[in-house]
Amino acid sequence: MTFPTAAEVHATALSIAAAQETSGAVPWFPGGETDPWDHVECLMALDVAGLHEAARCGYDWLRRTQLPDGSWPGRVRGEIVVEATAETNHAAYVAVGVLHHWLSTGDDEFLARYWPMVRDALGFVLSLQNPDGTVGWARSPKGSPDPAALLTGCSSIHHALRCAVTLAQARGDGNLAEMWDASAHRLREAIVHRPGAFVEKTRFSMDWYYPVLGGALRGDQAQERISAAWDTFVVPGQGIRCVADRPWVTGAETCELALALAVMGDTRRAAEQVAAMQHLREADGSYWTGLVLTDGQRWPVEQSTWTGAAMVLAVDLINGGKATTPAFGTTGTDLRELDLDDLVS
Repeated sequence: MTFPTAAEVHATALSIAAAQETSGAVPWFPGGETDPWDHVECLMALDVAGLHEAARCGYDWLRRTQLPDGSWPGRVRGEIVVEATAETNHAAYVAVGVLHHWLSTGDDEFLARYWPMVRDALGFVLSLQNPDGTVGWARSPKGSPDPAALLTGCSSIHHALRCAVTLAQARGDGNLAEMWDASAHRLREAIVHRPGAFVEKTRFSMDWYYPVLGGALRGDQAQERISAAWDTFVVPGQGIRCVADRPWVTGAETCELALALAVMGDTRRAAEQVAAMQHLREADGSYWTGLVLTDGQRWPVEQSTWTGAAMVLAVDLINGGKATTPAFGTTGTDLRELDLDDLVS
């Protein structure tokens, strides 16, 4: 397998746009469910391909469907709420997407319009931050918070908080920037120093690489973590396992590992992982979700938009993309050190 060409990456973005509904929502596949996190990931892929109007329609869908407490339902199908539980990492991720779109377009009016959405979303997220710095994973439809902390979700929230600090500074809100920075620091301390504070899910590859992808683990700590479980999850020439003791590889997790490697500066292995998952590619640029290694069957039998989106973002980060590099590639440093005027010029 080979690393995707620019034309192939663009074709994948077009396959994501083709699945977008008239409301602006991007479901997992045509006619499927939509969740806020994967929706935002797909919008970032659209922006990488220059499909900014489609991305803006997606952000408008988020703004219209945000609940009064700043959250979103976990999953919807069209106008029907399939899962009403509101997840904190879903709400947080809009900060990553809004920063990415702003850096992609330099559109200050967009940032002004969607800033209240980000502010309210982070307000919901941090209302569930626990005294130990972790963030509870969700709030039930009845309003009851669940304080259980998930390492993958909290690592993604850490990434989102770093992006939110940058947005607050761009909007001139120093108080929010300072508060969110402090919350991110507390969360990072928990991720780095209190692994027992999180629900045990070490079988899942996301719990392996997400502390690196989210920027909580840096330098030698990041290198050591990736090395420790490399042979557990990586299947040479195929991608990575979603679950350590299950015989399937998945494209999105493979590309997210590539993102984590690229954040570390290891673009060679990042590119190798993206190339390894190309066996999931279809002629129209879409991607099957995964492959069962024991019988060579696609599983699940769906071409998921978020798998294509993860591939687009991984390739863009490896290639030093204008918006993806600061939104992802600098999570191991301090986004506050960036010259925002240069980034959006």
